[in-house]
Amino acid sequence: MQDYDLLVIGGGVNGAGIARDAAGRGLSVLLVEKDDLASATSSWSSKLIHGGLRYLELYEFRLVAEALAEREVLLKVAAHLVWPARFVMPHVPELRPRWMIRAGLFLYDHLARRASLPGSKAVRLDTPPYNSGLQPQLKHGFVYSDCRVDDARLVVANAMDARERGVRVLTRTECVSARRENGLWTATLSNGENLRAKAIVNAAGPWVKAVLNSRLSQPSSDAVRLVKGSHIVLPKLYEGEHAFILQNDDRRVVFMIPYGDLHTLIGTTDVPVQDENLRPEASAEEIAYLCRAVNRYLSQPARPEDVVWTYAGVRPLYDDGSADPSAVTRDYTLRVDDEAGRVPVLSVFGGKITTYRMLADHAMAKLAPYFPGLKPAWTDRTPLSGSDFGGVARVEARDAFFGSHPHIPEATLRPIFRRHGTHAQAVVGDGDMGEDFGAGLTERELRYFVEREWAQTAEDVLWRRTKTGLLMTPAQRERVAQVLGR
Repeated sequence: MQDYDLLVIGGGVNGAGIARDAAGRGLSVLLVEKDDLASATSSWSSKLIHGGLRYLELYEFRLVAEALAEREVLLKVAAHLVWPARFVMPHVPELRPRWMIRAGLFLYDHLARRASLPGSKAVRLDTPPYNSGLQPQLKHGFVYSDCRVDDARLVVANAMDARERGVRVLTRTECVSARRENGLWTATLSNGENLRAKAIVNAAGPWVKAVLNSRLSQPSSDAVRLVKGSHIVLPKLYEGEHAFILQNDDRRVVFMIPYGDLHTLIGTTDVPVQDENLRPEASAEEIAYLCRAVNRYLSQPARPEDVVWTYAGVRPLYDDGSADPSAVTRDYTLRVDDEAGRVPVLSVFGGKITTYRMLADHAMAKLAPYFPGLKPAWTDRTPLSGSDFGGVARVEARDAFFGSHPHIPEATLRPIFRRHGTHAQAVVGDGDMGEDFGAGLTERELRYFVEREWAQTAEDVLWRRTKTGLLMTPAQRERVAQVLGR
């Protein structure tokens, strides 16, 4: 029976981030995930690293300030996966007055140190570049900065970094049960393995309460509010790299974001759900809601029949008693349950992808009393696996990578660099890319996903390690499944 300092349950962004942080502080760690990495909430987000502008109306000033500070950190330490974007908010006087938006954007610019992103300003919407796709009567608006992220790859990068620091990562593996025994946790996994751990982190997302109560036999009065957020993808609705944040008449906001070169992403909704085990899907009502929300602004309407893909995720929010799902706090709660001051389980309730690194930092602070001699915090200044460019700008590193493989089309190299950063060279190897499956996915990269990134199925590759499934024909997707099965 193997012994570990820490057993982490859940391979989403919080679990992977905590495992990485703990390993860097000197702990031996096992991470188990019942499905694929980022297979639940962490891959079905709006794919933003942002402060949460609308949370200012809910007086969540500390949460916004913390998220804005993390935005700057992640721009540095996750440079190949997080990139700046400008967000345009058309002004609709009957929804929010101009002074309120100006005041909110002033706070957004100044609640945290902003070193690398431009501030907000008023803009005209009836002239290029921001008039593309908009109704001509929209003449005034505001533009501000936030960031976009490849959410599923951020999880994979954390898991790879954790493995490089000694973490054992097991996917498609559940913690079946665990009990306190002789001052340790004794756990049984679905692969038949038994182990001991000094502490457990329960980062099971929507299943956090079920794991705590049924798998760990730990009673808890904390409640989780499950809120489904759905997104739709349509053929490109406007030209430009900027995103839109659009006010809706129910006081919510909806994002409209470029998704690759050919599509636009629209999201999200807030729909309460009860069963964490039901696979979430975007309903017809949600699709119609999102289309209505953006059609207030678009010159050519977005129609439900034009939607090419939908996805939905369940946010495990800490239940703060709010009646409105949109008003439930996106802050996180870390709860430690122990026995006689030892043998702890730390459970993660709530949170958002933007603050995952700081959540991990706070989790380690709560676990520190159980691990005397724990090394200090370190993740705010150490690049993630794939983002250590050695002082060279990302663009320069990309151009050097392109130049070292002149015989490979740039259309193939570009997404490889975007996905892998400094690991792109290891992906390409000797340059023999093998079969081309379409949409820039080659046999060489497919092998890398399987050998280095825990991918096992076509869904793992086509919708999480990449988003190439959206650009492929059914026959091309089936070919990838055949090769993986082989």
